[in-house]
Amino acid sequence: MADTQAAGSGAEEPAGPQPRSVRVVLLALMITMMLAMLDNMIVGTAMPTIVGDLGGLEHLSWVVTAYTLATAASTPLWGKLGDMYGRKGVFMSSIVLFLIGSALSGMAQDMGQLIAFRAVQGLGAGGLMVGVMAIIGDLIPPRERGKYQGMMAGVMALAMIGGPLVGGTITDNWGWRWSFYINLPLGVVALAAISAVLHLPKKRTQARIDYLGAALLTVGITAIVLVTTWGGTEYAWTSAMIMELIGIGVAALVGFVFWQTKAAEPVVPLHIFRSRNFTLMSLIGFITGFVMFGATLFLPLYQQSVQKASATNSGLLLLPMLGAMLVTSMAAGRVTTNTGRYKAFPIVGGVLMVVGLYLMSLMDTGTSRFTSGVYMAVVGLGMGCLMQITMLVAQNSVEMKDMGVASSSTTLFRTLGSSFGVAIMGALFNSRVQDVMAERGGALGAKVTEQSAQLDAASLEKLPEAVAGAYRHAVSAGTHGAFLLGAGVAVLALVAALFVKEVPLKGAGPKEDGAGDGTDAAVKTAVVEAV
Repeated sequence: MADTQAAGSGAEEPAGPQPRSVRVVLLALMITMMLAMLDNMIVGTAMPTIVGDLGGLEHLSWVVTAYTLATAASTPLWGKLGDMYGRKGVFMSSIVLFLIGSALSGMAQDMGQLIAFRAVQGLGAGGLMVGVMAIIGDLIPPRERGKYQGMMAGVMALAMIGGPLVGGTITDNWGWRWSFYINLPLGVVALAAISAVLHLPKKRTQARIDYLGAALLTVGITAIVLVTTWGGTEYAWTSAMIMELIGIGVAALVGFVFWQTKAAEPVVPLHIFRSRNFTLMSLIGFITGFVMFGATLFLPLYQQSVQKASATNSGLLLLPMLGAMLVTSMAAGRVTTNTGRYKAFPIVGGVLMVVGLYLMSLMDTGTSRFTSGVYMAVVGLGMGCLMQITMLVAQNSVEMKDMGVASSSTTLFRTLGSSFGVAIMGALFNSRVQDVMAERGGALGAKVTEQSAQLDAASLEKLPEAVAGAYRHAVSAGTHGAFLLGAGVAVLALVAALFVKEVPLKGAGPKEDGAGDGTDAAVKTAVVEAV
């Protein structure tokens, strides 16, 4: 498979922004990334208050599911539209749609309206992260790109740390509706900055949108997300509903792949997968999403149930993992910019993820917070080596005309990985918790976890000490199984990383001033002055 440097072939390299505007563009992109990452974190914290106000507890899960479905299904479409019609207009459209959905969600009068408006918001969110990464790919040569994608990874980590705290503060002081309204001023600032200072070549292709391909992909992604969301919770894994969804999803995706070989302007051009590096980065991105979101789901539960941390403190106790991820991601970007080399990062990241997850699987009821923090830091170091390097190498493996598709495909694989990680690790966790509760807690223990294996702090305090102790052992056993599975899956990322071919990154490094053509030099000057 071809792995030559293709990022600049097949299309004219766009001119970079003027030096004065680079800081403003980057700030606007960071705000947009923050919008994409913060939303679910903030809304998740506000959900109990929302249910108390609007009712509809039985439909609670759909508030998150509708948003996730719309985001996943629209992600590849936004990337393709940007390639066809120009990045700036499509990106601004996604921000506007996200803000409309945010405003409507804040005005919702019942749970049905909130679910519908969250879907609108999710449609816009699908274009936010893709647009940020694709615009960075348009503006900045690959050699310089890692540094700025590392900064975006830092924004993601900060959002994951601060989201629950911000959500709690907003809900307690301003009301839950402001958990949606807070997006509006930030989004308007980002829109104004992008409109004023972001200048990209205008595109207009004569090719028609591949509506059939888009429909097949949407149906396939929707079925996959519903299977991973409902399986083992709303419906048994062997139920007719889950089996039907699996059948629909497989049929739609097989039909999609077949149609992409025939379509004049395919939604996801299959030729991008001829690049070994692109295919490997898609796999590594999937696994990184699988591990990261699985870990961030079960670690707070372990800390609250076993280590007796408060809900707020459990979020802060994730700092070792998220902080390590932030620092390593930015350092990896800097090293890549300075040396032009990157293959070591996915290999080292794969090793650290495997080791860290295995260490976390050893945590039990006697593990101290310091020890668990060290284990989390090891996982964070591994994820930091992988988070943005996957996007950088994927973009470096395609032609400029496919930059949006490459960015959206990589983002989609990571999103699907997170869905599978939460579902599969969750199923293993729930099964193990229920088994241990039946063994240690007797009939009362089995009854306590009959409806849900995840008890909140208030429910746990009401249990007799013997049953509460049994639950702590059960959670410890459940996280052991989930993290051990994660370590096994992370081995696949390490194996994939070993086969990555290090292709030179286009664009002069900081020690090679004057190298490259005039366009690259202009972009490089603008980027360096923005630091």
